[in-house]
Amino acid sequence: MPERTLQKILDEYYSLGIKEQIDWEKFYLYSIITHSTAIEGSTVTEVEAQLLFDEGITSSKRTMVEQMMNLDLKNAYEYGIKWIKQHPQITVVSLITLSSKVMARTGSEYHTITGDFSAAKGELRKVNVTAGFGGTSYMAYQKVPAKLESFCQKLNERRQNINPKDIVSVYNLSFWAHYELVTIHPWADGNGRMSRLLMNLLQWEFNLIPSKVLKEDKAEYIQALIDTREKDDDELFTAFMLNLHAKHLQREIEQFNASMGGSSEKMVDKPLLMQKMVDKWSVKPTLAEKLVDILHFMSDKSQITTEELVRHFNFAPTTAKRYLRQLTDFGYLEAMGGNKNRSYKVNEINKASERFEGLSDAAEKSADRATKTPHVDSSSIADEASKSSDDSP
Repeated sequence: MPERTLQKILDEYYSLGIKEQIDWEKFYLYSIITHSTAIEGSTVTEVEAQLLFDEGITSSKRTMVEQMMNLDLKNAYEYGIKWIKQHPQITVVSLITLSSKVMARTGSEYHTITGDFSAAKGELRKVNVTAGFGGTSYMAYQKVPAKLESFCQKLNERRQNINPKDIVSVYNLSFWAHYELVTIHPWADGNGRMSRLLMNLLQWEFNLIPSKVLKEDKAEYIQALIDTREKDDDELFTAFMLNLHAKHLQREIEQFNASMGGSSEKMVDKPLLMQKMVDKWSVKPTLAEKLVDILHFMSDKSQITTEELVRHFNFAPTTAKRYLRQLTDFGYLEAMGGNKNRSYKVNEINKASERFEGLSDAAEKSADRATKTPHVDSSSIADEASKSSDDSP
């Protein structure tokens, strides 16, 4: 049963104290946001999102629309978390307010024969939409207001009557709300982000670990929505989401245990290491992410070869060698053997930390020479938003 599996994994997750790590809530939220926008086409990475959110540093490799999409969703989550903790009634008006925050800087103005409306203001659609090219049409726009009102009433009744200690039932409620809202499809754009936002807010309301839908899950996730809609059985989507959440939590447990290595001295904080690599060596965030992924992969291994890295990550041999050489130069790895039989082992984390603090003058000068990306300017963002086309519904 998915319910029993999830409960067992949650018990282990809590017992390990994973949530108690410094800045866990912040980085977990950033991950949710980055992957939610990635499902809608954003290519902003978690490291780039962190730099954008914490430092206001934009990436020259990403479009302004992609980065505004992430900033808007962050603002919507921060507003929504404070709002839902007050246990308010969820109404059509409150959903429109949330949608206006999700679409604040990327929402379009629509002028149609059936009326004008603004996605940036969270206004309900006045046009009919389909689920992609050749897809099934969602309900007629004339039916949306009444259907959304009915959904809110049912959701509030279920929230009021639910046992907050029944964790699986609360998750089921949040997954049901996700499916219902995305099926109603109240807006011309932003329905996926809004449905995942509402799902997470309900989980936060009852102090649960929020569930993620990673960009790697996109195909299965969309198929689960299609199957549920075609068979008119919302338990299909609920079961899918329970299993998906359990899978993600189990992966975090495995990564935590591997990083601990049996000793708290060996714990690796992935976001922190990424940030240090960016700050100290001026490496690109995308490169830092790959290097830290390699360290996590190696954390439970005594040593590794270039060939193993190629097989696991599907790198080209020259790329794998370059990454290993960089990690060795940075002090994380130690090379062993000659060119023909070379392998690498992970240095002690405290030694690598000392290396971070004791950088050579050359490395410091290199960091100083690195070109920094300018900070976000709110006025330029607003101008860019008005010129940019919106993402597809």
